Amino acid sequence: MATVLATNRLLDCGIPVDADYFDVSGFAGKAALTISGNTEDPFVFYRLQSPADLPSRGEQRLLASFQLHSQYCGVLTHFAQFTDLYANDESQILTPGFEWIILQNGKPVFPYIRLEMIVNPWGCNCLPVLVRLDENARVEFVIRNRSITDSQLPDYPIRAFAGRIMGRYWYNESFGGR
Repeated sequence: MATVLATNRLLDCGIPVDADYFDVSGFAGKAALTISGNTEDPFVFYRLQSPADLPSRGEQRLLASFQLHSQYCGVLTHFAQFTDLYANDESQILTPGFEWIILQNGKPVFPYIRLEMIVNPWGCNCLPVLVRLDENARVEFVIRNRSITDSQLPDYPIRAFAGRIMGRYWYNESFGGR
């Protein structure tokens, strides 16, 4: 329910009614596009810059990030995960050797650390989260390679990982006044 503050601003569960939205996504790896029976990289086909390759063992790739402005705070409301293997078979939720991590200002956000499976599938926003974001926070969604060696990567069944983060942010008067 909405409540009224002394400044007469309406809030919805602590979020100002006039809060802005963010929705950011990205991916790493190689996508495949089948055209007339031939499989091609769609980025090459459409003459676009290809995304980064899958990370080597011990490295990570940034899938999505959002930086709050100074004197703004917010809340992460949803995140979504995708792999090309899951897209072909929804029973393929495991991502062995890779972990998904949500970071705030470079630090893991509990409990969204070391996820080794798809828990929030892309296209299914029915599983909301509510993670408060600090003033001027940077929220990132990364995929980290924990154990797949460079020699194993060409045969790894997952060729592409994608991540999406969504939320709201607002100016916080306690950090700058009116």
